[in-house]
Amino acid sequence: MKKQFIKVVLSCAVIAGGFTVTSCKKSGSSKNVSRATGWKINAKEGGFQYNTDFKEQETAPGLVFVEGGTFTKGKVQDDVMHDWNNTPTSQHVQSFYMDETEVTNVMYLEYLDYLKSVYPPENPKYTNIYKGALPDTLVWRNRLGFNETMTNNYLRHPAYAEYPVVGVNWVQATQFAEWRTDRVNEVMLEREGYLAKDAKYKAAQGDVSGTFSTEAYLNRPESVYNGQIDSLQGKAKKDSVNTFAKRSSGIIMPEYRLPTETEWEYAAQANQGNREYNNYRGRKKYPWDGDYTRNGQRVGRGDQLANFKQGKGDYGGIAGWSDDGADITAQVMSYKPNDLGLYDMAGNVAEWVADVYRPIVDDEVSDFNYYRGNIYMKTAIGEDGKVNVLRDSIIYDTLPNGKIVAVNLPGEIKMVPVDEEETYLRTNFSSSDNRGYRDGDPGSSRFFDQFSDEEGEDDNKKMYNSPKHKVERDSTGKLIRHYDTSNNRTTLINDEVRVYKGGSWRDRAYWLDPAQRRYLPQYMATDYIGFRCAMSRVGSKSKTKNKTPRGKKVR
Repeated sequence: MKKQFIKVVLSCAVIAGGFTVTSCKKSGSSKNVSRATGWKINAKEGGFQYNTDFKEQETAPGLVFVEGGTFTKGKVQDDVMHDWNNTPTSQHVQSFYMDETEVTNVMYLEYLDYLKSVYPPENPKYTNIYKGALPDTLVWRNRLGFNETMTNNYLRHPAYAEYPVVGVNWVQATQFAEWRTDRVNEVMLEREGYLAKDAKYKAAQGDVSGTFSTEAYLNRPESVYNGQIDSLQGKAKKDSVNTFAKRSSGIIMPEYRLPTETEWEYAAQANQGNREYNNYRGRKKYPWDGDYTRNGQRVGRGDQLANFKQGKGDYGGIAGWSDDGADITAQVMSYKPNDLGLYDMAGNVAEWVADVYRPIVDDEVSDFNYYRGNIYMKTAIGEDGKVNVLRDSIIYDTLPNGKIVAVNLPGEIKMVPVDEEETYLRTNFSSSDNRGYRDGDPGSSRFFDQFSDEEGEDDNKKMYNSPKHKVERDSTGKLIRHYDTSNNRTTLINDEVRVYKGGSWRDRAYWLDPAQRRYLPQYMATDYIGFRCAMSRVGSKSKTKNKTPRGKKVR
């Protein structure tokens, strides 16, 4: 006879001569009792604290949920440009969130206003923090065009408040996303009582000499607001167990970031709304259904579905009968969203994505969440054994065009590249910088040491031997430029060029195809490239509301 094993937790009382069972309950009958040990979770007496009431990730401000799945990345349309850089590959994308619209001028101005308040540019120590975040408004100038109105007004005038911000390079876009992460998490912590009401305004008003950093809060919460967080804690402080929120609290949002190229293309295609075989196999030409740029529905028939250049000298159509209602950029939400509820995934402005550009997508190694650009970092540990938080020190970087940007701000955690402690005997990664992994260069091979000496490597033998210009500033702040004058350079592609996707108001309809991909150095900005943010989803692939979990019976 087979033994029957029943998982139980026995509550027993000892009496003379043995044990007497006084009660018997199934393990896990209470969500606040551990199924591993039987101990209480979230007990007032202390011990293990965990959010057992967590349901699913909340949709953060400005975002739209995108359920992940399989799709064909790349295109099968005619490659009239002969770039050969978007060969179709089958990819799977995890669920994520994406901004409903591009980041607008008013959203970016909020960022600039915050930096100006917390790090006053009149203070020489902070001057380059604000200046480094300013968009390049001179991108509107044209030697043979009168565009000074946009140069002077486009960023700040209320008439353009809800227009997509331009003149922002890739580095600035990623820094905006980092800032946005911290501001949203301040709101979440205030709402849940971990921060006092309106604590988020204290730094901007100068009431505290510091600011909030999400990673600093999670690793060394006592360091936040320059060590003044005690006076800014909310009602949760009354409970000595839950003085600070942790990742296990389920309150801290994942970071805002630029979407990967795969995520952006998947979201632009929006195949969820149309399950046709041709669309699934990469034959969907635009973010909307059909092969034309005009509306074919009864209401609005003939209207253009995006803002793009329709011909030489034609950026918007005939006055009084406009084809797309715009000559430069258009106000966000001026055109219908795609089936995911995302606006302007074609036209208006092209958009930065996170990826480093290479002509070939290596799906042999990764067909799941494909992304090129990983640089693995870790927190720096100080001599006291604690995470190193940067107090007054600010780390700046001078970009190749001479623009100075802040890499780290006061109050943030110092990050350093991973070393042999993390890479030794690993099979999934062996170095911190993986931007050039399997890109065709000898250096991307595991047998790199057989090709050349890393110190004296001959750059002319590399596939991506782009010019190596160098710029620095002397003690007086004067720019010193060193130009690479080699005649043997054969490409402009390197680890600092980033992909941008989607057509813009300056582009013909050819570039509206979500599969099209172009690149630009990450320090450059234009009047036709903007960006939007994304956020990873943690937990289930789909929204769990009104759905029966797999494996459970429906009664």
